[in-house]
Amino acid sequence: MSSDPMVCVKDLEEYALAHMGRNERGFSSNGAGECQTLQENEAAFKRLRLRPRFLRDVTSRDLSTTLLGRAVDMPIGVSPVGALGLFSPYGDLGAAKAAARFKTCMISSTSSNSTLEDIMKSSPESLKWFQLYVRPDRELTKALVQRVERAGYRALVVTVDVACVGRRYQELRYRFKLPPHLKPLNLGKNVVQDHARNRGHDPALSWKDVAWLRSICSLPIILKGILTAEDARLAVQHGVDGILVSNHGGRQLDGVPATIEALPEIVQAAGDKLEVYMDGGVRTGTDVLKALALGARAVFVGRPVIWGLCYDGEEGVAKVLNILKEELSLAMALSGCTRLADIVPAMVVRASQYSRM
Repeated sequence: MSSDPMVCVKDLEEYALAHMGRNERGFSSNGAGECQTLQENEAAFKRLRLRPRFLRDVTSRDLSTTLLGRAVDMPIGVSPVGALGLFSPYGDLGAAKAAARFKTCMISSTSSNSTLEDIMKSSPESLKWFQLYVRPDRELTKALVQRVERAGYRALVVTVDVACVGRRYQELRYRFKLPPHLKPLNLGKNVVQDHARNRGHDPALSWKDVAWLRSICSLPIILKGILTAEDARLAVQHGVDGILVSNHGGRQLDGVPATIEALPEIVQAAGDKLEVYMDGGVRTGTDVLKALALGARAVFVGRPVIWGLCYDGEEGVAKVLNILKEELSLAMALSGCTRLADIVPAMVVRASQYSRM
Protein backbone atom coordinates (compact mmCIF):
# COMPACT_ATOMS: atom_id res chain seq x y z
CA MET A 1 0.00 0.00 0.00
CA SER A 2 1.20 3.49 -0.83
CA SER A 3 0.97 6.15 1.83
CA ASP A 4 1.00 9.91 1.60
CA PRO A 5 4.41 11.16 2.77
CA MET A 6 2.92 14.52 3.76
CA VAL A 7 2.07 13.88 7.39
CA CYS A 8 2.73 17.35 8.81
CA VAL A 9 2.88 20.95 7.62
CA LYS A 10 6.69 20.91 7.62
CA ASP A 11 6.60 18.08 5.05
CA LEU A 12 4.56 20.32 2.77
CA GLU A 13 6.96 23.20 3.32
CA GLU A 14 9.94 21.06 2.33
CA TYR A 15 8.16 19.78 -0.77
CA ALA A 16 7.10 23.27 -1.85
CA LEU A 17 10.51 24.88 -1.38
CA ALA A 18 12.14 22.05 -3.34
CA HIS A 19 9.74 22.49 -6.26
CA MET A 20 9.48 26.29 -6.44
CA GLY A 21 11.48 28.49 -8.78
CA ARG A 22 13.80 31.15 -7.34
CA ASN A 23 11.24 33.91 -7.85
CA GLU A 24 8.47 32.05 -6.02
CA ARG A 25 10.79 30.81 -3.27
CA GLY A 26 12.20 34.28 -2.64
CA PHE A 27 8.74 35.80 -2.38
CA SER A 28 7.18 33.14 -0.14
CA SER A 29 10.15 32.61 2.19
CA ASN A 30 11.17 36.23 2.41
CA GLY A 31 11.23 38.34 5.55
CA ALA A 32 12.32 41.88 6.32
CA GLY A 33 15.89 42.76 7.23
CA GLU A 34 17.83 39.90 8.80
CA CYS A 35 14.63 37.85 9.17
CA GLN A 36 14.80 37.88 12.98
CA THR A 37 11.03 38.30 13.32
CA LEU A 38 10.33 35.76 10.57
CA GLN A 39 12.33 33.14 12.46
CA GLU A 40 11.00 34.12 15.87
CA ASN A 41 7.39 33.64 14.79
CA GLU A 42 8.02 29.89 14.84
CA ALA A 43 10.74 29.76 17.50
CA ALA A 44 8.62 31.56 20.12
CA PHE A 45 6.04 28.76 20.07
CA LYS A 46 8.79 26.30 20.98
CA ARG A 47 9.63 28.27 24.11
CA LEU A 48 6.15 27.58 25.47
CA ARG A 49 5.24 24.42 27.38
CA LEU A 50 1.82 22.83 27.79
CA ARG A 51 0.44 21.75 31.18
CA PRO A 52 -2.01 18.93 30.40
CA ARG A 53 -4.78 17.72 32.68
CA PHE A 54 -5.75 14.06 32.87
CA LEU A 55 -8.51 11.72 34.05
CA ARG A 56 -11.09 13.57 32.01
CA ASP A 57 -13.41 11.97 29.49
CA VAL A 58 -12.16 13.23 26.12
CA THR A 59 -13.97 10.70 23.94
CA SER A 60 -15.56 13.49 21.90
CA ARG A 61 -14.09 16.89 21.04
CA ASP A 62 -15.88 19.92 19.65
CA LEU A 63 -13.66 22.38 17.74
CA SER A 64 -16.46 24.70 16.63
CA THR A 65 -16.64 28.37 17.53
CA THR A 66 -17.99 31.67 16.24
CA LEU A 67 -16.19 34.59 14.61
CA LEU A 68 -18.07 37.85 15.02
CA GLY A 69 -21.19 35.78 15.59
CA ARG A 70 -20.74 33.54 12.53
CA ALA A 71 -20.37 29.81 13.12
CA VAL A 72 -17.24 27.98 11.93
CA ASP A 73 -16.25 24.35 12.46
CA MET A 74 -12.75 25.07 13.73
CA PRO A 75 -10.64 28.00 14.98
CA ILE A 76 -8.17 27.76 12.09
CA GLY A 77 -8.68 29.99 9.06
CA VAL A 78 -6.87 31.16 5.94
CA SER A 79 -4.85 34.37 6.17
CA PRO A 80 -4.81 36.91 3.33
CA VAL A 81 -1.94 36.18 0.96
CA GLY A 82 -1.36 38.18 -2.20
CA ALA A 83 -0.27 36.63 -5.48
CA LEU A 84 -1.40 33.08 -4.74
CA GLY A 85 -1.48 32.62 -8.50
CA LEU A 86 2.31 32.41 -8.35
CA PHE A 87 2.09 29.03 -6.69
CA SER A 88 -0.77 27.27 -8.44
CA PRO A 89 -3.21 28.01 -11.25
CA TYR A 90 -5.91 27.32 -8.67
CA GLY A 91 -4.63 30.22 -6.53
CA ASP A 92 -7.20 32.12 -4.49
CA LEU A 93 -10.10 30.02 -5.78
CA GLY A 94 -8.46 26.79 -4.63
CA ALA A 95 -7.77 28.25 -1.19
CA ALA A 96 -11.34 29.53 -0.91
CA LYS A 97 -12.84 26.18 -1.86
CA ALA A 98 -10.62 24.32 0.60
CA ALA A 99 -11.62 26.67 3.43
CA ALA A 100 -15.27 26.15 2.50
CA ARG A 101 -14.85 22.37 2.72
CA PHE A 102 -13.73 22.78 6.32
CA LYS A 103 -16.44 25.34 7.09
CA THR A 104 -13.96 27.90 8.26
CA CYS A 105 -13.10 31.51 7.43
CA MET A 106 -10.96 32.71 4.54
CA ILE A 107 -9.62 36.26 4.41
CA SER A 108 -9.34 37.30 0.77
CA SER A 109 -6.48 39.65 -0.12
CA THR A 110 -6.72 43.03 -1.83
CA SER A 111 -3.76 41.81 -3.92
CA SER A 112 -5.39 38.55 -5.01
CA ASN A 113 -5.06 37.37 -8.60
CA SER A 114 -8.79 36.66 -8.76
CA THR A 115 -11.48 39.25 -8.32
CA LEU A 116 -13.20 39.42 -4.97
CA GLU A 117 -16.46 38.57 -6.73
CA ASP A 118 -15.05 35.41 -8.32
CA ILE A 119 -13.61 34.28 -4.99
CA MET A 120 -17.02 34.69 -3.36
CA LYS A 121 -18.77 32.89 -6.22
CA SER A 122 -16.39 29.94 -5.90
CA SER A 123 -17.87 29.02 -2.51
CA PRO A 124 -20.68 31.45 -1.63
CA GLU A 125 -21.88 29.46 1.36
CA SER A 126 -18.68 29.87 3.40
CA LEU A 127 -17.53 32.68 5.69
CA LYS A 128 -15.24 35.17 3.98
CA TRP A 129 -13.64 38.38 5.17
CA PHE A 130 -11.80 40.86 2.95
CA GLN A 131 -8.33 42.21 3.71
CA LEU A 132 -8.11 45.88 2.77
CA TYR A 133 -5.16 48.12 1.99
CA VAL A 134 -6.40 51.69 2.29
CA ARG A 135 -5.10 53.38 -0.84
CA PRO A 136 -3.97 57.02 -1.09
CA ASP A 137 -6.82 57.38 -3.58
CA ARG A 138 -9.73 57.26 -1.15
CA GLU A 139 -12.29 57.14 -3.94
CA LEU A 140 -10.67 53.97 -5.25
CA THR A 141 -10.75 52.55 -1.73
CA LYS A 142 -14.39 53.54 -1.28
CA ALA A 143 -15.39 51.86 -4.54
CA LEU A 144 -13.52 48.72 -3.50
CA VAL A 145 -15.19 48.62 -0.08
CA GLN A 146 -18.60 49.01 -1.67
CA ARG A 147 -17.84 46.07 -3.99
CA VAL A 148 -16.79 44.00 -0.97
CA GLU A 149 -20.04 44.71 0.82
CA ARG A 150 -22.16 43.99 -2.24
CA ALA A 151 -20.38 40.70 -2.85
CA GLY A 152 -21.32 39.34 0.58
CA TYR A 153 -18.11 39.50 2.59
CA ARG A 154 -18.78 39.63 6.32
CA ALA A 155 -15.96 41.87 7.59
CA LEU A 156 -13.19 44.25 6.53
CA VAL A 157 -9.72 43.26 7.74
CA VAL A 158 -7.75 46.50 7.48
CA THR A 159 -3.98 46.05 7.31
CA VAL A 160 -2.37 48.81 9.39
CA ASP A 161 1.34 47.91 9.32
CA VAL A 162 2.25 48.86 5.74
CA ALA A 163 2.68 52.63 5.84
CA CYS A 164 5.81 51.73 3.87
CA VAL A 165 6.89 48.37 2.52
CA GLY A 166 9.51 46.59 4.64
CA ARG A 167 13.03 46.18 3.28
CA ARG A 168 13.11 42.59 2.07
CA TYR A 169 16.60 41.61 0.99
CA GLN A 170 15.62 38.63 -1.13
CA GLU A 171 13.15 40.64 -3.19
CA LEU A 172 15.76 43.36 -3.68
CA ARG A 173 18.50 40.92 -4.67
CA TYR A 174 16.36 39.16 -7.25
CA ARG A 175 14.33 42.21 -8.29
CA PHE A 176 11.11 40.39 -7.65
CA LYS A 177 8.15 41.28 -9.84
CA LEU A 178 4.93 39.49 -10.50
CA PRO A 179 4.82 37.77 -13.88
CA PRO A 180 2.88 39.85 -16.44
CA HIS A 181 -0.07 37.45 -16.47
CA LEU A 182 -0.69 37.86 -12.73
CA LYS A 183 -2.53 41.08 -11.95
CA PRO A 184 -4.00 42.43 -8.71
CA LEU A 185 -7.41 42.24 -10.33
CA ASN A 186 -9.29 44.00 -7.54
CA LEU A 187 -7.45 47.26 -8.18
CA GLY A 188 -7.71 47.95 -11.88
CA LYS A 189 -5.21 48.07 -14.71
CA ASN A 190 -3.18 51.09 -13.61
CA VAL A 191 -2.02 49.87 -10.21
CA VAL A 192 1.78 49.69 -9.96
CA GLN A 193 2.78 46.14 -8.99
CA ASP A 194 6.34 46.75 -7.86
CA HIS A 195 5.84 46.70 -4.08
CA ALA A 196 9.49 47.51 -3.48
CA ARG A 197 8.75 51.04 -4.59
CA ASN A 198 6.00 51.40 -1.99
CA ARG A 199 3.44 52.57 -4.53
CA GLY A 200 -0.18 52.21 -3.52
CA HIS A 201 0.28 52.15 0.25
CA ASP A 202 -0.53 55.22 2.29
CA PRO A 203 1.88 56.58 4.93
CA ALA A 204 -0.83 59.06 5.95
CA LEU A 205 -3.15 56.28 7.21
CA SER A 206 -4.35 57.13 10.73
CA TRP A 207 -7.07 56.43 13.26
CA LYS A 208 -9.38 58.93 11.58
CA ASP A 209 -9.51 56.59 8.59
CA VAL A 210 -11.10 53.94 10.80
CA ALA A 211 -13.98 56.32 11.39
CA TRP A 212 -14.09 57.09 7.67
CA LEU A 213 -14.34 53.39 6.80
CA ARG A 214 -17.12 53.05 9.34
CA SER A 215 -18.96 55.88 7.62
CA ILE A 216 -18.88 54.28 4.16
CA CYS A 217 -19.91 50.71 5.01
CA SER A 218 -21.73 48.69 7.63
CA LEU A 219 -19.31 45.77 7.81
CA PRO A 220 -17.46 44.93 11.06
CA ILE A 221 -13.90 46.25 11.05
CA ILE A 222 -10.89 44.18 12.14
CA LEU A 223 -7.43 45.74 12.37
CA LYS A 224 -4.61 43.49 11.17
CA GLY A 225 -1.11 44.25 12.40
CA ILE A 226 -1.68 45.54 15.94
CA LEU A 227 1.23 44.49 18.20
CA THR A 228 0.91 46.58 21.38
CA ALA A 229 -1.52 47.02 24.23
CA GLU A 230 -1.50 50.77 23.60
CA ASP A 231 -2.88 50.35 20.09
CA ALA A 232 -5.29 47.67 21.27
CA ARG A 233 -6.79 50.14 23.74
CA LEU A 234 -7.09 52.72 20.96
CA ALA A 235 -8.82 50.13 18.81
CA VAL A 236 -11.36 49.63 21.58
CA GLN A 237 -11.86 53.40 21.86
CA HIS A 238 -12.47 53.62 18.11
CA GLY A 239 -15.14 50.95 18.17
CA VAL A 240 -13.20 48.33 16.22
CA ASP A 241 -14.79 44.86 16.18
CA GLY A 242 -11.65 42.74 16.17
CA ILE A 243 -7.85 42.66 16.13
CA LEU A 244 -5.75 40.24 14.10
CA VAL A 245 -2.41 40.18 15.92
CA SER A 246 0.12 39.99 13.10
CA ASN A 247 3.59 41.15 12.12
CA HIS A 248 2.93 40.55 8.43
CA GLY A 249 4.76 37.24 8.53
CA GLY A 250 7.97 39.02 9.53
CA ARG A 251 7.91 41.00 6.28
CA GLN A 252 7.61 44.54 7.64
CA LEU A 253 9.58 45.81 10.67
CA ASP A 254 12.27 43.33 11.63
CA GLY A 255 12.84 42.98 15.36
CA VAL A 256 9.24 43.22 16.53
CA PRO A 257 7.88 40.47 18.81
CA ALA A 258 6.68 37.15 17.50
CA THR A 259 2.90 37.30 17.35
CA ILE A 260 2.48 34.63 20.05
CA GLU A 261 4.61 36.86 22.31
CA ALA A 262 2.53 39.98 21.57
CA LEU A 263 -0.79 38.17 21.94
CA PRO A 264 -1.24 38.17 25.76
CA GLU A 265 -0.88 41.93 26.26
CA ILE A 266 -3.33 42.62 23.45
CA VAL A 267 -5.86 40.15 24.82
CA GLN A 268 -5.58 41.80 28.23
CA ALA A 269 -5.94 45.30 26.80
CA ALA A 270 -8.92 44.35 24.64
CA GLY A 271 -10.78 42.64 27.47
CA ASP A 272 -14.24 41.61 26.35
CA LYS A 273 -14.66 44.62 24.08
CA LEU A 274 -13.58 42.95 20.85
CA GLU A 275 -12.40 39.62 19.47
CA VAL A 276 -8.68 38.88 19.10
CA TYR A 277 -7.15 36.56 16.50
CA MET A 278 -3.55 35.96 15.45
CA ASP A 279 -1.40 34.72 12.58
CA GLY A 280 2.31 34.12 12.17
CA GLY A 281 4.36 30.97 12.76
CA VAL A 282 1.46 28.53 13.28
CA ARG A 283 2.69 25.17 11.98
CA THR A 284 1.19 22.52 14.28
CA GLY A 285 -1.94 21.74 16.23
CA THR A 286 -0.07 22.37 19.47
CA ASP A 287 0.77 25.86 18.17
CA VAL A 288 -2.95 26.43 17.72
CA LEU A 289 -3.64 25.13 21.23
CA LYS A 290 -1.05 27.49 22.73
CA ALA A 291 -2.50 30.49 20.88
CA LEU A 292 -6.03 29.66 22.01
CA ALA A 293 -4.83 29.22 25.60
CA LEU A 294 -3.24 32.67 25.50
CA GLY A 295 -6.48 34.27 24.39
CA ALA A 296 -6.80 34.06 20.61
CA ARG A 297 -10.30 33.25 19.45
CA ALA A 298 -8.88 31.77 16.25
CA VAL A 299 -5.62 31.56 14.31
CA PHE A 300 -5.03 32.09 10.61
CA VAL A 301 -2.31 30.56 8.41
CA GLY A 302 -0.68 32.03 5.32
CA ARG A 303 2.56 30.38 4.23
CA PRO A 304 1.17 26.86 4.87
CA VAL A 305 -1.55 27.69 2.34
CA ILE A 306 1.14 28.54 -0.21
CA TRP A 307 2.86 25.21 0.46
CA GLY A 308 -0.42 23.34 0.10
CA LEU A 309 -1.14 25.03 -3.22
CA CYS A 310 2.32 24.10 -4.48
CA TYR A 311 1.76 20.49 -3.48
CA ASP A 312 -1.69 19.87 -4.93
CA GLY A 313 -3.79 23.00 -5.47
CA GLU A 314 -7.09 22.96 -3.63
CA GLU A 315 -6.43 19.44 -2.34
CA GLY A 316 -3.10 20.58 -0.94
CA VAL A 317 -4.70 23.44 0.99
CA ALA A 318 -7.34 21.02 2.25
CA LYS A 319 -4.53 18.74 3.42
CA VAL A 320 -2.95 21.61 5.38
CA LEU A 321 -6.25 22.45 7.07
CA ASN A 322 -6.99 18.80 7.80
CA ILE A 323 -3.55 18.22 9.35
CA LEU A 324 -3.94 21.23 11.64
CA LYS A 325 -7.50 20.27 12.55
CA GLU A 326 -6.56 16.69 13.42
CA GLU A 327 -3.49 17.80 15.36
CA LEU A 328 -5.51 20.32 17.35
CA SER A 329 -8.16 17.71 18.17
CA LEU A 330 -5.46 15.29 19.33
CA ALA A 331 -3.68 17.97 21.36
CA MET A 332 -6.98 18.81 23.05
CA ALA A 333 -7.56 15.17 23.95
CA LEU A 334 -4.05 14.76 25.35
CA SER A 335 -4.48 17.98 27.37
CA GLY A 336 -7.86 17.07 28.86
CA CYS A 337 -10.00 19.39 26.72
CA THR A 338 -13.25 18.49 24.97
CA ARG A 339 -14.21 21.98 23.75
CA LEU A 340 -12.43 25.24 23.08
CA ALA A 341 -13.74 26.76 26.31
CA ASP A 342 -11.67 24.18 28.21
CA ILE A 343 -8.45 25.67 26.81
CA VAL A 344 -7.34 28.16 29.46
CA PRO A 345 -4.23 30.32 30.13
CA ALA A 346 -3.00 28.06 32.94
CA MET A 347 -2.29 25.39 30.34
CA VAL A 348 0.70 27.32 28.93
CA VAL A 349 3.93 28.42 30.62
CA ARG A 350 7.28 29.55 29.36
CA ALA A 351 10.00 26.88 29.20
CA SER A 352 12.21 29.11 31.39
CA GLN A 353 9.81 28.56 34.30
CA TYR A 354 10.71 24.87 34.30
CA SER A 355 14.43 25.52 33.98
CA ARG A 356 14.35 27.44 37.28
CA MET A 357 12.69 24.61 39.20
